[in-house]
Amino acid sequence: GAPGRDRGAGRGAAAGMIRQAAPEDAVDIAAIWNPVIRETAITFTTEQKTEAALAGDIAARGRLFLVAGDKGRVAGFATAFPFRNGPGYARTLEHTIHLAPRARGQGTGRALMAALAQAAAEQGAASLWAGISSANPAGAAFHAAIGFAHVAVLPQVGWKLGRWHDLILMCKRLSPR
Repeated sequence: GAPGRDRGAGRGAAAGMIRQAAPEDAVDIAAIWNPVIRETAITFTTEQKTEAALAGDIAARGRLFLVAGDKGRVAGFATAFPFRNGPGYARTLEHTIHLAPRARGQGTGRALMAALAQAAAEQGAASLWAGISSANPAGAAFHAAIGFAHVAVLPQVGWKLGRWHDLILMCKRLSPR
């Protein structure tokens, strides 16, 4: 398959493992997310996630913070949040998805994103947006494979690891215009 493509989408087991995140999942989520923050330019932030802050996000986002589990541990997560502040953006969401290395290529990412898109649509969201670092071509390929359209590239908006990175914007419509 294409780089970053979640080749195991047809294996079926991943979809049954998706559930709403609970505050106690914050430890596993931080263990997945913080190495990405520390070691890569996949995300532009340099501030690691704390368990307390993640537990607060989980509580605040409810059905828009999902985890995939395997063997009693979190194997990945997806969460959605307002694209921008202000009431005019209330039906426009941005999302984040990260998987533990052991969960990649098994359909887990596809299952998480399908469940997140459904939960977002059920809560009235019209679109789901991805802001993907140019340092993450596998992420862009994954989003294209699950129906996200390439919308724009914002040149040199993220500085990390000693250089500039572009931001790729991709969108999936959840409801008719």
